[in-house]
Amino acid sequence: MRSYITPTYIKYGFIAFMVAILTFTSCTRTVPASAPWSTTTPAAPVQPTASPAGAPESTATPAAPLPPAVTTPVVLTPDLPTAGNSFASPTPDAPHNLPEIRTEPVEYTVQAGDTMRKIAQDFDVTLEEIVIENGVHPGAIQVGQTLTIPVHPPSPSGPSFKIIPDSEAVYSPGSVNFDVGQFIADQNGYLAHYDEWVEDENLTGAQIVQRVAEEYSVNPRLLLAVLEYQSGWVTQPNPDASTLQYPVGLENARWKGLYYQLSWAADNLNRGYYLWRFSAENTWRLADETIIPVSPVINAGTAAVQEMFALVDGLADWEEAVSEDGVYATYNTLFGFPFGRSIEPLIPAGLTQPVLQLPFEVGEVWNFTGGPHIAWGDGSPWAALDFAPPGNQVGCVTSNAWVVAMADGPVVRAEWGEVIQDINTPEAPADGLEQTGWVVFYMHIETRDRVEPGTYLHAGDRIGHPSCEGGDTTGTHAHVARRYNGEWISADRDLPFVMDGWVSSGASAAYDGYLSKDGNTLEAYEGRNETSKIQR
Repeated sequence: MRSYITPTYIKYGFIAFMVAILTFTSCTRTVPASAPWSTTTPAAPVQPTASPAGAPESTATPAAPLPPAVTTPVVLTPDLPTAGNSFASPTPDAPHNLPEIRTEPVEYTVQAGDTMRKIAQDFDVTLEEIVIENGVHPGAIQVGQTLTIPVHPPSPSGPSFKIIPDSEAVYSPGSVNFDVGQFIADQNGYLAHYDEWVEDENLTGAQIVQRVAEEYSVNPRLLLAVLEYQSGWVTQPNPDASTLQYPVGLENARWKGLYYQLSWAADNLNRGYYLWRFSAENTWRLADETIIPVSPVINAGTAAVQEMFALVDGLADWEEAVSEDGVYATYNTLFGFPFGRSIEPLIPAGLTQPVLQLPFEVGEVWNFTGGPHIAWGDGSPWAALDFAPPGNQVGCVTSNAWVVAMADGPVVRAEWGEVIQDINTPEAPADGLEQTGWVVFYMHIETRDRVEPGTYLHAGDRIGHPSCEGGDTTGTHAHVARRYNGEWISADRDLPFVMDGWVSSGASAAYDGYLSKDGNTLEAYEGRNETSKIQR
């Protein structure tokens, strides 16, 4: 089953004609068909050199409270500027190895579903450049037609000014001691008195900021800085009336209201962040069609801000937003010098995944229905895998099968179809926080029988039943992903999922992929067949 792991309010046009029998157990595919953080050619299945020992098996659901553990509290003492202690701009990163910018024209054959604008975006040229080169009207192209794609004229690299450290872009350990509600109340701006219905709940402004930060794993301080820069909602009691429906600046009726606006912002902050992480982007396309080469010496956090603002600003406004006088200055006013909060590296060299097991009970036969694909929204990396429970029914049906814990650790959150489990390891004992160390994200967990927050689980303990709750989905299944220090961890790159010795690998398209163990390989299949069956 394919689930659309955007929040349930996000509806993309193509969902309407998807047929459940054809897409039996799957998660939302809102990324491009050839997302740049995936492998660009089909990858051979990964063969593990050894099968890690399985985690302890159990089917009990303990009611015991979280056992005591030795924890290392996160205490940050940022080196904030004082009256005689100003900070220079952060040191540029060492140049990143970005994709080469095309220097020769290419021929392209129009495919079904293409538009001239989509083709222009795919090849980093403007719509006008293709029209002039080929002498065709933008709406007159036909499938099978050959177009010459010109080279966009060279231009200087974009700004190299570093705006924010990586740890202030993601929901990292640096956010642990930040009280979103208290901070917003202290500012006493419009946001402090705002509320909005989200699905079937009336949420305050603070609750919306917190929810978006948790869902997308984006730092709430960055969300607040973006919101303040764009609309003044954080500090101004009466912001400009023009900002009340679209406070982040995306004027689109589908994204009206604070929750929609912040969700869009968080999704595209993630997109810029992970595109940069994976050296997968070399230009920014601005809202006015200006194309700017990416500076190779920025960091992922800065790339996040540059990408998000590229989608709503023309050149002059974008250059202002990503300068020292833009989001950086707003953040500095609200929270102090951003790089004084830097925690590096978020992903330490040599990081290894803790021992995990498959997320279902011993003896049950499930189907591997989704290889590496988006974890949440459409800007996160391909960090998730999908599994469908036993049975022959299709679509969103009630299942009495159990999703079980993949490792030991406490449940941090259980809401909106999500269960977040902090993973306990000898190197990093569980502290009950989702911003630190390893966490596992379980999605589409039915409210019925779902585990309560604070419950300490051992590997194999029951979490809840697979369902269609928590996002658009074409059928009942479980969607699992991992994070470390707030970063989504890709399932198709350097740290694949390893579960009971099964190792994940990706292909050239989202949801395609493999699980391999001891010379055996399963290929993901959006439905039920013999070759995708998997059992503990």
